[in-house]
Amino acid sequence: MSANPARTPPPSGPAAPAPFPRAVRVLVLLGIALSAFNLRTAVTSLTPLLDVLGEAFGFGAATAGVLGMLPTAAFALLGVSTPALTRHIGLERTALLAMLLAAAGLLLRAWAGGIGALMLGSAIALAGMGIGNVVLPPLVKRYFPARVGAISTLYITVLQLGTMLPALLAVPVAAGAGWRIALGMWALTALVAALPWLLLLAGLRREARIAAPLPVAAAIGSATVGADDAIVRPLPRGRVWLSPVAWGMALMFGTTSLITYAMFTWLPTLLTGAGATPAFGGTMVALFSALGLLGALGMPALAVRIANPFPLVVACAVCHLAAFAGLLLAPMAAPVLWVVLLGLGPSTFPLTLTMINLRTRTPGGSAALSGFMQGVGYAISCLGPLLFGVLHDATGGWLWPFAMLAVAVAVLLAGAWMACRPRWLEDTW
Repeated sequence: MSANPARTPPPSGPAAPAPFPRAVRVLVLLGIALSAFNLRTAVTSLTPLLDVLGEAFGFGAATAGVLGMLPTAAFALLGVSTPALTRHIGLERTALLAMLLAAAGLLLRAWAGGIGALMLGSAIALAGMGIGNVVLPPLVKRYFPARVGAISTLYITVLQLGTMLPALLAVPVAAGAGWRIALGMWALTALVAALPWLLLLAGLRREARIAAPLPVAAAIGSATVGADDAIVRPLPRGRVWLSPVAWGMALMFGTTSLITYAMFTWLPTLLTGAGATPAFGGTMVALFSALGLLGALGMPALAVRIANPFPLVVACAVCHLAAFAGLLLAPMAAPVLWVVLLGLGPSTFPLTLTMINLRTRTPGGSAALSGFMQGVGYAISCLGPLLFGVLHDATGGWLWPFAMLAVAVAVLLAGAWMACRPRWLEDTW
């Protein structure tokens, strides 16, 4: 498993497509970055305000639990259905739809008069964000095939920032301006993210109409018409669920998310039960979240330089297991060390997002793999907080919950063994 100055692709790779015009690529890059920022705002702007919303609407723990499960359920459902949508209307229109749905849902939720409207607004916003989760990797594949690592680093880092900022600002903004502003202000960022896609589609359609009278040979040779054709051309399809590459990626993504959501939910309880203050528990959750930026900055660059990134997954698994052992056996002996190791383990999340484009030949294959991986993966991740809590309540301790997470790490390694081998999805589906 050798590291090369440039990644060694699987054999018989596709020829590099002709580049899109610079103005088109600039708009797409803006659209990708701004859209990435909006893929978690509906999630992390809500959870810090659940107590406030419970008082405002008169709901309790059961409704709060439903609101907490909506994100992974929506992401799973939209992961499965979005590839068909991209084949029907194209990647670019799908990205525009994602941001418009996110903005509409966030606005509806902010001005909800009851729990029904709050749920509906959340569902619409999360549907848009679930679509965005799936469509960004194939957009990177289409417009930046030679810069997959760099563009993946950019959008995954921005995604992490869009996860952290709403959580940090929710309570202060709600205290100063009210919870409706704290929830609704993120609709503005979603609308801003829609603008590059609107400009892109409008510009390409205008250029296509100008080029329409050209002779056929001239039209085929036009870079602008070629770019427009990329929007309307149907994307290829295959039986992605039969591919070992797809299942390996889904298991990697799903178990990483399962572990991450379980720890987000239960880490503060574990630490306070061991003698830490609630404030310290909150600080450790913030540290756990912030360490995701390290993986976002480093993993894509490493992935494109290593033909088989399985050793990177092994390193992440070791971090996970060491953190589990420390938190189980001596949680307050070195809690910062355990949380740092815990935060490095989910670096397999940006790795799998980058590998969507490293294991596919075409944007169509990338869309199919992205949808399958995230649909199955988020369905698996729903079980994390639930199983961890059920095992803790049933046994009164943390041994069996952490044993469940250790099994998840083993499944993660098995999935990575299938996914990391250098081969193309389209050759296996």
